[in-house]
Amino acid sequence: MAKLFEPLTIKNTTFKNRIVMAPMCMYQSDQEDGQVTDWHRVHYPTRAVGQIGLIIVEATAVQPQGRISMRDLGIWDDSHVEGLAEIVRLMKQNGAKTGIQLAHAGRKADLEEPIQAPSAIAFNEKYQTPHAMTAEEIKETVQAFKEGARRSKEAGFDVIEIHAAHGYLINQFLSPLSNKRTDEYGGSADNRYRILREVIDAVNEVWDGPLFVRISATDHTEGGMTPEQYVEMAQWMKQQGVDLIDVSSGALVPAQISVYPGYQVQYAETIKNGTPIATGAVGLITSPLHAEEILQNGRSDMIFLARELLRDPYWAYTAAKELDADIEAPTPYKRGWV
Repeated sequence: MAKLFEPLTIKNTTFKNRIVMAPMCMYQSDQEDGQVTDWHRVHYPTRAVGQIGLIIVEATAVQPQGRISMRDLGIWDDSHVEGLAEIVRLMKQNGAKTGIQLAHAGRKADLEEPIQAPSAIAFNEKYQTPHAMTAEEIKETVQAFKEGARRSKEAGFDVIEIHAAHGYLINQFLSPLSNKRTDEYGGSADNRYRILREVIDAVNEVWDGPLFVRISATDHTEGGMTPEQYVEMAQWMKQQGVDLIDVSSGALVPAQISVYPGYQVQYAETIKNGTPIATGAVGLITSPLHAEEILQNGRSDMIFLARELLRDPYWAYTAAKELDADIEAPTPYKRGWV
């Protein structure tokens, strides 16, 4: 069998294949209250019908001020659990495992209200300048991630992914380009990692399922983080019980990035071999043969697809045909599969 369609077990959860739908913001919580809408009730289960092994729901804000936009999904209140539980039920009904990405936008929040960050440095001239978080605000945010994890468990998710990438709050703490603090949360790598350490510990108090962390392995800017520096942090994450690193890159600061199919796979490979820890590969992976090559050569353990699954929710069927792999289609779809 093609490795792309081999099951993978992490802790007590078995994924039927190695295909993951990466978190992608939908901006469809149109009442600006963080609630699930009909869009989400259609969008996510469709990918489950398409036989994706793990579907990770978009960046979901643990605090209102941590939203990327006013239309983001939220998990900062118990009232959010019911809607999230509904889409979990609909996805699992079609055989997918389900994940949620817990997130805080930090200085990249496009909101009218005051925003927070490790330091009072704006992302660029289009964003407002944040205020540097106090120790009490950091403590409140760590607690918000813990409460988000509790609600995720109540909603029935199989996986939690902590968003520490793409220039959002935790990523801002990790990189010296955006973290100019002089207290225990700034300066050395260990200090810059402190908030992520505290978030992981807090989540682990209420969560015992598979735990992923998404990182931006390089800032693509001189003086920023590199994959080799992230190997050390990935080792710390593994010691704390993180099961898989979802390895992306960039978006911390405006930067020119040369993109091509699989341009970020090398970073997943570096983290996987240097830690070692399971990794997910991302970055313009659209071809089933390319995905299979990455897995067969041990460069990552799962393949995270994003925009390709917007174009083709049924990519897994195409991949199974191309790789001559068996795949179980829902009964109403079997006529189209034979």
